[in-house]
Amino acid sequence: MKLRLLFYSLFAASFSFSEAQSNPAPPSAPDAILALWPQRKMPGHGAAQPEKEEKPRKDGVQRITNVSQPTLAVFKAPGQTGPTPAMIICPGGGYGILAYDKEGTEIAAWLNSLGITGIVLKYRVPGNREGAFQDIQRAFRLARQHAGEWKINPDHLGVIGFSAGGHLAARLSTNFDQVAYPPVDSADLLGCQPNFVVLVYPAYLQVNGKVAPELPITGKIPPTLIVHTEDDLTFVPGSKIYHAALDAAKVPNKFLLYPTGGHGYGLRSKKAVHVWPEQAADWLRQLGILSSVGK
Repeated sequence: MKLRLLFYSLFAASFSFSEAQSNPAPPSAPDAILALWPQRKMPGHGAAQPEKEEKPRKDGVQRITNVSQPTLAVFKAPGQTGPTPAMIICPGGGYGILAYDKEGTEIAAWLNSLGITGIVLKYRVPGNREGAFQDIQRAFRLARQHAGEWKINPDHLGVIGFSAGGHLAARLSTNFDQVAYPPVDSADLLGCQPNFVVLVYPAYLQVNGKVAPELPITGKIPPTLIVHTEDDLTFVPGSKIYHAALDAAKVPNKFLLYPTGGHGYGLRSKKAVHVWPEQAADWLRQLGILSSVGK
């Protein structure tokens, strides 16, 4: 009986990764939802139609489109007494929709299990890459402005992105010093450089066998983790090219490449890639982001 209790205690503490892939933790209600932009001060444009959720499909994924009012949903790490690391989460969806639960709120629940505050970015879609880029820059500045209120460490603020969200995260990490919009308030005086970057099955990283032109590779790029599988035939070439470019620029990075898993799995895979969250957590410990938290 004691052994069984010990097993379940360890199970809860370490967020059993094999089970998490097929049964990801249900998302809790966010601790805060913050509009990115003050009224009538959002640069660029929104969607032509009202925001909506698409009709549910067999996979049960929550798909949101026509986003004109981007937000941050904050899921604070539970049980923490001091400032925690935090990650802004960029769901994917081809810049057409946002897979908001599978690649957003479920990821926040996983990060919470590691002692990391998860902040889900609802950025502008569809077909609005420039608006999305403005949104992610603004998101980092607001997170740093609210660091005290949200009890996060502004120097341990990273980004994790999936598919198109991975492209968006990579774009921020390579263009954090680009002025994407005129300042609208004091938050825009803060920096938007992430301290670390996680790209999970990122899309659109290459064009004609070279790193995409909107992703300038320099030695200023933060430490980066790339997660991909060999059987994601459309997008894994981009990750390989991007990884090689980071190596050439001497950017600290790690490439987790698995034989199977395909594309768009989030935490919901039973294939070889199902171990990626555990190995990603190990990488964060090696960076000193997690320290002993989440072991």
